[in-house]
Amino acid sequence: MDLIFAIFLGVVQGLTEFLPISSSGHLILAREFFGVTGSYDLAVDALLHFATASAILVYFRKDFLRILRSLSNWLSRRPMESENKTLFFALVFGTLPAVVLGILLEGLMETTFRDASLVAWALILGSLLMLLGERLGRQADKITVRKGLIIGFFQSLALIPGMSRSGMAISGGLLLGLNREEATKFAFMLGFPILIGAGLAKAAELYSTGVLISDAFSLTLSIIAAFTTGLFAIHYLLKFLKNHSLNVFIIYRLALAALVLILL
Repeated sequence: MDLIFAIFLGVVQGLTEFLPISSSGHLILAREFFGVTGSYDLAVDALLHFATASAILVYFRKDFLRILRSLSNWLSRRPMESENKTLFFALVFGTLPAVVLGILLEGLMETTFRDASLVAWALILGSLLMLLGERLGRQADKITVRKGLIIGFFQSLALIPGMSRSGMAISGGLLLGLNREEATKFAFMLGFPILIGAGLAKAAELYSTGVLISDAFSLTLSIIAAFTTGLFAIHYLLKFLKNHSLNVFIIYRLALAALVLILL
């Protein structure tokens, strides 16, 4: 595997996992041009998921630590802070739809869903949902457990490459009344268990396939690139959406979809 391409894949994963433009869609399109397949492909999928999950954990470490401390209090039969309790259960219930649907649709995800033309149409559909979130969102409410569950269903749409996990979760949050910053933060935190789960699933598949030792250095470069660019993307998007809409990402998605459909 070419070292430059290894870094490129890491940068693509790190940026597109958090920017609402679909990491899985971009990786599928990139592989259409470079033709990466087999055990190395599985290794990249697994390790890049772990890398971006680590970026979430590092960036939101204070929030996750607060939740852990509150859970410790709860297990010790001490009061659990209301805000942390709500966030914890919102994350738990928000994770369930993607887990259940991911198991049910596993076969399609590895075959039909990896088609470049489907990615293009998903980019278009996802853009429309993001536009609805921008136009119809009230941006005044707080996260609740019920809203967390509903956002989880929006997130599960990203099982189709091109939809964008962060884009769908943010759009769901906006439609449910969250402001852009809170919707984005919850979408990122909600991604942590999903990315860990996806990484473990790919790692289990990789275990029976194996990966060449000669690929280890390339994989390391991919991981570092995904982690560092992931941290940048999280920070950038949270800051950007304080004063800007999702429109620039919607325009990019539509332009990319048009380009893919023209080239197919």
